[in-house]
Amino acid sequence: MEPPLNQLLSRIRACRICVEQPAGKPLPHEPRPVVVASRRARILIAGQAPGTRVHASGIPFDDRSGDRLRDWLQVDRPTFYNPDCFAIAPMGFCFPGLDAKGGDLPPRKECAPAWRSELMRLMPQIALVLVIGQYAQAWHLGDARSATLTETVRDWRRLFDSGAEPRVLPLPHPSWRNTGWLKKNPWFERDLLPVLREEIQRHLIAE
Repeated sequence: MEPPLNQLLSRIRACRICVEQPAGKPLPHEPRPVVVASRRARILIAGQAPGTRVHASGIPFDDRSGDRLRDWLQVDRPTFYNPDCFAIAPMGFCFPGLDAKGGDLPPRKECAPAWRSELMRLMPQIALVLVIGQYAQAWHLGDARSATLTETVRDWRRLFDSGAEPRVLPLPHPSWRNTGWLKKNPWFERDLLPVLREEIQRHLIAE
């Protein structure tokens, strides 16, 4: 019999709820869920939703944002895309489309309620969750997060040392559009990134 996690992934990859049972306007294109899950990975990357390039390739973080994220983590592409090392599960598995200004829309509202709790339950070995952006922070941190993304990320040490399991580190989105944010918040690279990189290496070695 197929393992429960594999069964769930098959169901996720066949999902069409944002087209057939949408919360609001239906997805404006064919769904292409993008998710990487594993019973061995100790690190979960919880992002927002695929962009246009990821929608085309089906490979998570297959863009400049991924380049920056891998630099933050100090891991190469083979390690990043090894499901025994990293699980990658955005809040919305499908590219949500573009807004009137050409930016990505928020993750679809149907996705996380339908799939996320079961997915997390089937990956009990996850020890570290990297919550990227406000939508992932809202789901994984709940009332523990602060009023804004900047305040939540700035409060990373309290969140990381809260005693909750798995441990959580909040991150801004690695989009190149956030270059200005990084310049305004030098503490992120100075204080948070060294701890992040140490944690990544610790869990990769443990794996």
